[in-house]
Amino acid sequence: MNRKVLGLIGGLEMTAPLDVEEERRLHPVIQRGRKAAAELDRGRLDDPSLRRQLLRRRHEGQEAESVLLRATLGLVRTRVMERGYRFGNDELEAAGVEGLVNALRRFDPEKGTRFSTYANYWIMKLVNQAIQQQAGLSDSEMRLILQVQKLGRTNPTKQFTKREVAEALGISQAKAQEVMQLNRELQARRYNTAELSEATHANLHSDPTDAPSWVIDALHRICGDDFDAFWQFTFRTMSVDEIARAHGITRQGMTKRIERCRRAVRESPEAERLQHWFDQQ
Repeated sequence: MNRKVLGLIGGLEMTAPLDVEEERRLHPVIQRGRKAAAELDRGRLDDPSLRRQLLRRRHEGQEAESVLLRATLGLVRTRVMERGYRFGNDELEAAGVEGLVNALRRFDPEKGTRFSTYANYWIMKLVNQAIQQQAGLSDSEMRLILQVQKLGRTNPTKQFTKREVAEALGISQAKAQEVMQLNRELQARRYNTAELSEATHANLHSDPTDAPSWVIDALHRICGDDFDAFWQFTFRTMSVDEIARAHGITRQGMTKRIERCRRAVRESPEAERLQHWFDQQ
């Protein structure tokens, strides 16, 4: 099955996703290939004809698995970017690909589940682990942060209080405040390019994970609930369409919200100071 290569991810060729019927046609080929591989591994075969047949089936199965993997590589990019990261973060990219390969090894076509559905769990598991390692978080801290993020996705326009977070997660308000701060710090680590205005973004080369707290605090204060959307757009970690989908609103609605933030930043008392900081990067 020859498919057009759309790019490389983790050194692997990415192709367009398969539709349901295309994927189903691969399942019996994969199953035959795995059974043939198992027979070949069990020991020496005296019948040369049978051995050639098993070798051919194993090769066909491996080719089918390769087609399935390459057609699902785009899911790695999607999941990394949905977390708010620019795709190209080598560690997260490698983690996502490792998750995809693990999923392929464990995937059982006989259960009737689409591979992309099954692979999504493994991709997110290993991407989250890589994020946790990058940020130096404990397992319990990462688990609570993911719960806070999930809570936020239930109502993207709402700014939850520490009391509401504490009640939703079943923890104390002090712990809720700590987790909310960890989540903000994790969000601030995502971004690796920046712009305050169209005229300056080409001159910025520093790592915004080093941004002083006053920059983050100022933008939080100015943008309020739309901080994440403004930051993702400003730092080009996601397109407007992707940001809109993540927040559950239309592209037009998200564009208006981002423009309001940009205008508020330009008109804020901190505008000159913020612009100066970006210019120095």
